[in-house]
Amino acid sequence: MRKLMIFCTLFLVLILAACGTEGNSSTDNAAESTTDKSTTKETFSFAMSGVYPPLNFKKDGKLTGFDVEIGTEIANRLGREPKPVTNPWETIIQGLKADKYDAIIGSMTATPERDKQVDFTEPYYLSGAQIFVAEGNQEIRSKEDLAGKTIGVIQASTWKDMAEELSDQVKGYPGDVNALQDLVAGRIDAVITDKIVGLNAKNEKGLKIEAVGELLNEDRVSVAVQEGDTALAEKINEAIQSMIDDGTYEKISMKWFNENIMSK
Repeated sequence: MRKLMIFCTLFLVLILAACGTEGNSSTDNAAESTTDKSTTKETFSFAMSGVYPPLNFKKDGKLTGFDVEIGTEIANRLGREPKPVTNPWETIIQGLKADKYDAIIGSMTATPERDKQVDFTEPYYLSGAQIFVAEGNQEIRSKEDLAGKTIGVIQASTWKDMAEELSDQVKGYPGDVNALQDLVAGRIDAVITDKIVGLNAKNEKGLKIEAVGELLNEDRVSVAVQEGDTALAEKINEAIQSMIDDGTYEKISMKWFNENIMSK
């Protein structure tokens, strides 16, 4: 009987010890699953198409542009080494979901459709439909001034629909540059196109044009992170806000666009 009691006692101790080990393992796994990945990685990889100057493109085989500099500054403020990479635009969200990189910083507009697959930060710049006129034009300063004026737009675009609501004189073009060149030549009164496209034509091609009025619609261009990674999204928001607060953002924006593109 005494031997049986000793055996039972030992068996119970073994069972309790095993349960304790399993409990600790579960606790460790739970702790690991809630660890913020953004604090454990040494690098911050962010993707873009690499074919969208001046926002992101390759020069002498190296990625450069506004997006690259913004992403690099975000990485520095996260305390991580920046790692810009390229991915074809049509599969860039799939690459993020597959954990190929930590974020997308490639001039992606936050839309309800995309928001179903990824999480977005606050915008790091604002774009959208913008009115452009020839430099020095004082007659057109807002959309209300477009009534009866000839507006150039890309054919079969949403901008064409906007223009037709503002004037009965709308001229279609195969591309933005064609319309903007006609604007400078005085053949049309205004052009409605994407804000960044117009600014790039002004700065890179030297077209004497200027943006007037507020955006006709607003595209909130944001950083995309994996769905549910709210910790990283919040850290990126803090980094962007600190860049705005200390003037770094405006410095980068002025370098590429000669204006602060966070402003409407």
